[in-house]
Amino acid sequence: MTAPAEASTAAPGAPAPRAARGRYGSTSLRVGAASIWLSVIVLLPLAAILWQAAGGGWDAFWRAVTSNAAVDSFQVTLTISAGVTVVNAVFGLLVAWVLTRDEFPGKRIVDSVIDLPFALPTIVASLVMLALYGPASPVDLHLQHTKWGVGIALLFVTLPFVVRSVQPVLLELDREVEEAAASLGAGNRTIFLRVILPALLPALLSGAGLAFSRAIGEFGSVVLIGGAVPGKTEVSSQWIRTLIENDDRTGAAAISIVLLVISFAVLFVLRAVGARAAKREELEG
Repeated sequence: MTAPAEASTAAPGAPAPRAARGRYGSTSLRVGAASIWLSVIVLLPLAAILWQAAGGGWDAFWRAVTSNAAVDSFQVTLTISAGVTVVNAVFGLLVAWVLTRDEFPGKRIVDSVIDLPFALPTIVASLVMLALYGPASPVDLHLQHTKWGVGIALLFVTLPFVVRSVQPVLLELDREVEEAAASLGAGNRTIFLRVILPALLPALLSGAGLAFSRAIGEFGSVVLIGGAVPGKTEVSSQWIRTLIENDDRTGAAAISIVLLVISFAVLFVLRAVGARAAKREELEG
């Protein structure tokens, strides 16, 4: 009596390990394919730029990143990019809010226009900025060869990152929580600061990080409106081009490594802060 029972118990359980192995094998195949693709597209180019930067040794690397021209380009790039990120964090949130919560004629057109900087070649964006804010400005606003011109060009190309990061979260927010807070006497400002903003913060920080990373590496949209005036409008990407034209590939690679490190550090910190805020919001909820 015992043996058949054991056999019947073992039989139903036998396919489970095979199914588990099948699923595991399929997962391993997917992970392997993704890892290979990531290595080819991302890791190998990064390794190549690191190898190029290390070609002249540490002294050459340090001289490249601490030269007066390099420091000036870092200062211009980081200050303008930080300002652009703050502005787009505020107005990107505003645009996402309007597209999500308000109804108005032409809403779908506006929603489509938000993605235009993604599809538009960046050199075309620079031509647009030059036509609008150049010497023949139809609005009588001359911003060519100024930091303001560079900033407006970067605002244009980085706005979608914030809007598209925040918009899905706004769509998923539970409106009943806002209504409950209003029924308890909370005003619009209190509801936004205490209920809505904490839920949006992780997405807002992520979008701001992406916008900042795009801004510090941007080239095409600022090449005409900025004019690459040393110490004034020359961003680091333009200084890298100058180094390459002068056949200083090691110096160009060194500047690129600094930009990569800064971009990665900013993304890591902002996403860590966003993840902590999301976890806190989940615990409190």
